Amino acid sequence: MRQYSPDLTPPWKKPKPVPEVPAEPGLVVEEPGTGFCGAVIRCEAGTVTLEDRFGKHRVFPLEPRGFLLEGRVVTLVRPPSGPVRATRTASGSVAVPRARARVARAGRIYVEGRHDAELVEKVWGDDLRIEGVVVEYLEGVDDLPAIVTDFAPGPDARLGVLVDHLVPGSKESRIAESVTSAHALVVGHPYIDIWQAVKPASVGIPEWPQVPRGQDWKTGVCLALGWRVTNTGEAWQRILGSVRSYKDLEPELLGRVEELIDFVTDSGAA
Repeated sequence: MRQYSPDLTPPWKKPKPVPEVPAEPGLVVEEPGTGFCGAVIRCEAGTVTLEDRFGKHRVFPLEPRGFLLEGRVVTLVRPPSGPVRATRTASGSVAVPRARARVARAGRIYVEGRHDAELVEKVWGDDLRIEGVVVEYLEGVDDLPAIVTDFAPGPDARLGVLVDHLVPGSKESRIAESVTSAHALVVGHPYIDIWQAVKPASVGIPEWPQVPRGQDWKTGVCLALGWRVTNTGEAWQRILGSVRSYKDLEPELLGRVEELIDFVTDSGAA
């Protein structure tokens, strides 16, 4: 007959029970052994896959007391519904269910106009709310030096600016150079207007038309495509409505917006 020894460990030396937390998609945890921090993107039999903010994946076993959640030790468990896979935001980031918007940072991102702001909101809005980043628009780059002076960017209030048609030797490039500093970053895309940053195939056209010099670009586009010239706002809604995710945008815009978000949310500056 097998003999069992009594557990003589004093109560104060026994590990305290820790909460069991379902590994729901988007839950952000840290694996203390490696220091890897990321969002749950997959939970299968005995393992959980995390994705960090740079898109790197790591698979960890679902062990008791194996993770930190907001600094507290927890045991991740498989959700009762079985295997899970994370959904994505329009920008391609892991969606965080029921995430609350963060209190707005002192830092800001400025874009040139209302259409730029609407496009950024549609694709990156979920990410920006979680990070507490507010996007405002300039109504033209000519006002940028005065805006930067009034904003007075610093270590705790970084300023990021997205400029249309930022090409070497242009007026926009000269203004950008005049205001760039350690706490103010100006980046841009090569397109005449934010409309062109939407892939033509997504809009249902073969390419963006060439508009003769001297003609209003948006009016010229509408003329070439047979759209109503009297209402470029209607044309923009048609274009914006064709955007479902980051896949509908050109890489030259995607990279610049991601760069600005990283800049204003840099933990070393917050």
